[in-house]
Amino acid sequence: MALAAGAGLAGLAYILWPKKRIPASAVVEPFHKEKYVGLWQEIARLPNRVEKNLKNLTDEYSLKEDGNIKVITRAYNFEKNKPVEAEGTIKFAGRDTRGKMRAFYTLPIRLDYNILDIDATYRYALISGNSTDHLWIISRESNIPVDIRHRFLSKAADLGFDITKLEWMNV
Repeated sequence: MALAAGAGLAGLAYILWPKKRIPASAVVEPFHKEKYVGLWQEIARLPNRVEKNLKNLTDEYSLKEDGNIKVITRAYNFEKNKPVEAEGTIKFAGRDTRGKMRAFYTLPIRLDYNILDIDATYRYALISGNSTDHLWIISRESNIPVDIRHRFLSKAADLGFDITKLEWMNV
């Protein structure tokens, strides 16, 4: 019985353990947090437990006095037929001129948050966790231009993300 439980725990650990880490060189630098604040819409994501059954997800970022970033995430849970909201703080993991951060929500949720690519006007961004298990494409608009989409998909594929599993929100 103990052997079966141990094997089950080992299997669960394997499933939950990040498969491939994102190289430090993949994170955007320089990053300008002042340009990043404002409202963003989720365009695409790799499926994940936190956002299961959610659609119309937005993140609104604002600067806090301590230099961190406040985030309010809003979405609609179509299974429960109701809107949901979570507030959190994004803290930089090192210099605030580098797009490597961690998001801490009021729920017991901590997410690694890496900006892998962002256009010069800060209208479109490619975001990941610390592994190839989590990926998002976000935009200030409800879609992204084809050239930016191809650029982000190419970069994600080069980093080892399975872009065939992306869920497109507005397609």
